[in-house]
Amino acid sequence: MTMNFFRGVMGGQPAGPQPTGAETIHKLCDRVASSTLLEDRRDAVRALKSLSKKYRLEVGTQAMDHLIHILQTDRSDSEILGYALDTLYNIICNDEEEEQDENAQKHEEDLGVLFTDKFLGDSESVTLLLTLLEEFDFHVRWPGVKLLTALLKNQCNQVQGVILVSPMGVSRLMDLLADSREVIRNDGLLLLQQLTKGNAAIQKIVAFENAFERLLDIITEEGSSDGGIVVEDCLLLLVNLLKNNSSNQNFFKEGSYIQRMKPWFEVGDDNSGWSAQKVTNLHLMLQLVRVMVSPVNSPGATSSCQKSMYQCGLLQQLCTILMATGVPADILTETINTVSEVIRGSQINQDYFASVNAPSNPPRPAIVVLLMSMVNERQPFVLRCAVLYCFQCFLYKNQKGQGEIVATLLPSTIDANSISAGQLLCGGLFSADSLSNWCAAVALAHALQDNLTQKEQLLRVQLATSLGKPPVSLLQQCTNILSQGSKVQTRVGLLMLLCTWISNCPIAVTHFLHNQENVPFLTGQISENLGEDERLVQGLCALLLGICIYYNDNSLENYTKEKLKQLIEKRIGKENFVEKLGFVTKHELYSRAAQKPQPVFPSPEQMLFDHEFTKLVKELEGVITKAVHKTSEEEKKEEEVKKTLEQHDSIVIQYKDLIRDQDTQIQELREQVSTLTLNSEQMQNQVTQQQSQIQQHKDQYNILKLKLGKDSQGLSSSQGEGAHVNGLHSEELGQLREEVEELRRQHTLQRTQLSDKDSLINTLRCGAAAAAQTAEGGAGGSDNTELLGEVESLRSRVQAQCAEISQLQTERLELIRRAEAVSSAPASSSESSADTVKVSELESRLAAQTTETERLKEECRGLREGHAGLEQQLASAQSTVAIEQTEKTKLQQEVQESKKEQDDLLMLLADQDQKILNLKQRLRDLGETIDEDEDDLDARDQFGEDDDDDDEEEDEENND
Repeated sequence: MTMNFFRGVMGGQPAGPQPTGAETIHKLCDRVASSTLLEDRRDAVRALKSLSKKYRLEVGTQAMDHLIHILQTDRSDSEILGYALDTLYNIICNDEEEEQDENAQKHEEDLGVLFTDKFLGDSESVTLLLTLLEEFDFHVRWPGVKLLTALLKNQCNQVQGVILVSPMGVSRLMDLLADSREVIRNDGLLLLQQLTKGNAAIQKIVAFENAFERLLDIITEEGSSDGGIVVEDCLLLLVNLLKNNSSNQNFFKEGSYIQRMKPWFEVGDDNSGWSAQKVTNLHLMLQLVRVMVSPVNSPGATSSCQKSMYQCGLLQQLCTILMATGVPADILTETINTVSEVIRGSQINQDYFASVNAPSNPPRPAIVVLLMSMVNERQPFVLRCAVLYCFQCFLYKNQKGQGEIVATLLPSTIDANSISAGQLLCGGLFSADSLSNWCAAVALAHALQDNLTQKEQLLRVQLATSLGKPPVSLLQQCTNILSQGSKVQTRVGLLMLLCTWISNCPIAVTHFLHNQENVPFLTGQISENLGEDERLVQGLCALLLGICIYYNDNSLENYTKEKLKQLIEKRIGKENFVEKLGFVTKHELYSRAAQKPQPVFPSPEQMLFDHEFTKLVKELEGVITKAVHKTSEEEKKEEEVKKTLEQHDSIVIQYKDLIRDQDTQIQELREQVSTLTLNSEQMQNQVTQQQSQIQQHKDQYNILKLKLGKDSQGLSSSQGEGAHVNGLHSEELGQLREEVEELRRQHTLQRTQLSDKDSLINTLRCGAAAAAQTAEGGAGGSDNTELLGEVESLRSRVQAQCAEISQLQTERLELIRRAEAVSSAPASSSESSADTVKVSELESRLAAQTTETERLKEECRGLREGHAGLEQQLASAQSTVAIEQTEKTKLQQEVQESKKEQDDLLMLLADQDQKILNLKQRLRDLGETIDEDEDDLDARDQFGEDDDDDDEEEDEENND
């Protein structure tokens, strides 16, 4: 019965009407749901697979739930699992290979999304699919990978969310890269590409699953740039992992993976006949380098990667490609863009690039060769844009490079036998090609960006226009070309150059205004009502004239700030001037150029704005508008406020310098205090040792006293015991002799300690003298006073020791006296006479020691006198500190008074503004018309002044 059923389904010719596709699929779904035999279910699923492409809608609608149930229940049979996965893939995947019209293609995509949503109705379905990917069987794993990839293409965010919360979900997918079967590994790469799109969390997990190591190994195994489509897939996945992901970029750099990129760019001498795949691979490799050093990354991360690329030789390898012959044009263009971002803002990389020479005869700098391409109208447009970007990046934050470029224009450095960068820029600036004019003007503007010195140096450049005529300055020649009415692109480029040149450079403004024709030309351009194309030129002329007002130092009597504003009001009108100025930022190409530094334009005609110039416009538009509307009285008040603030700033700077010096002196004194504290601890230890030794001596003398007392009693009771007493006495005399030697050593040690204390006193004197010269000497002086107190306590201990020594000497004399009494007894003999001699010798020694002790006492008195002198010096230092503290208090009071005066002035201005507003309101109530723009401007001015006041108060509080 089963065979007859499938024969009917698969093309047999039974009697009766043929069932429709929907009916057949319905019967197959019933068989899948109701059959108890695995073989029957397997055959039914296989039949559904064969019908799934032709009857996609029917199979997807009726069979999906049954197929998911098969995945859950028939896990033991890999064949039926494979059929079910293939069927699900066929109904979810949009077939992109077949040629279809747009409506049919859209219908296919809608079906794919519809069935994807149905499959994702239960999140456990994705978890089940991840579990099936652990199966090693090819017929299960491969269709599972394809199905999950199709789900990600249709509903990426939803599938990413399920995988992200699934335990070990990403890890299971990373295991696909280690599969020995290339078809699964390659499809795993496509799966990971879809998985990592736009999800930073998954990108981090994939990266920390050792993805970089595996991908770079695959690229090397497949032949690097000479590899096939697999290398391309690996590179696309690497770009996904690193682009706009600072964590992965740092991990890539710290893992030393940048060094492994260098061999990718090793090209031979013969670069002809590159395959399309090699061009694609190398293009992606260059894009990967740019991702690591993109200007949108954090400056610290970009700088670190640039340094690594220079150190490992990657930059040198890229420059080799740059100067190689036979490299395809699109690869050369992308290489130039890559080198641009590797050197952008990195001084060491910029210096290396400046030293690169092209392999020509004679050798020429790479910069010169590239500029020759930029000003050559026969070169491709994208290549010329890339060269301009490279030149801009070379000069970005590179004042040394800016000086070298400007120097090639100065008369003293021009070499007639060689072509320099400056000559090429001047040639491009005045050529007949408007694109060359624009590129040269922008390149020259970047040589002046934020560099006042080079702006002034460029004023020295003189140009020989024709034979027999005197040379004219470069500034004047630019204005001459402007007045001749050339193409819009040329005039825009020259106006951007002039605005960059004279901004923040009063000397250049003076030179510009010195030509009597410039101001009338600008006012004429601004006041005319021209067409749409000329609006941008009018706006830039207004910007140039506004810069002449804002940065005017009033050195020319005819063109002071006030006279220029009067001229604008009479010939143009302030509101009209501000409106024309706004044309610049309202231009459609302005916002596009402001987005990123690289000049990317669809066509040469749309190449009008430079990224750095958009920053300048944003900075100056507001201040120029404000400067034009200011009256002379407001400017005077503003100047007074500025002077007051400058005075306050100078006072704050003086205090900062004083505090900095005091901090240095305090640090030195603290170091001295720490040294003295260490010495004091060492001396304390020595005193403790001496006290223990003295205690031992006391104990020994007490024992001797007891012995001598007993001996005296024996002599008075018995004359026959004289010989025994004499023998004991000679033994005691020996002990006395040893004690005297010990005392001599103790005196020597004390003398050494006293010399150390003298040096300590001298050190304290120096510290006190230093403390007297600082404003914070009070604190240092107190520390020294404490140390001197410690030294005084040590001296008192030494005196106590001297007193103890004197007492011991007295006791020794008593013992000697007793010994003499014993020696004068009737039973004297030759031994007693010898003892007498020894006692006399001991007496002489003790007398010498007594003299030495007196000398030590004299030294102690000298130390006391020195201590008194130190106390006087400390008192003097403290008085000096008090005087300086008083002066500081006076200065602070002056600052507070100035601040109070400023606050009063601001309150007065606020009252005046409120009165003006009240008067305007009264005028409105009376029916008079008040210009709303003036109200808005006044409100903005008031708001700006309030903000300035708040900022000033915060600065003063922080400085205090």
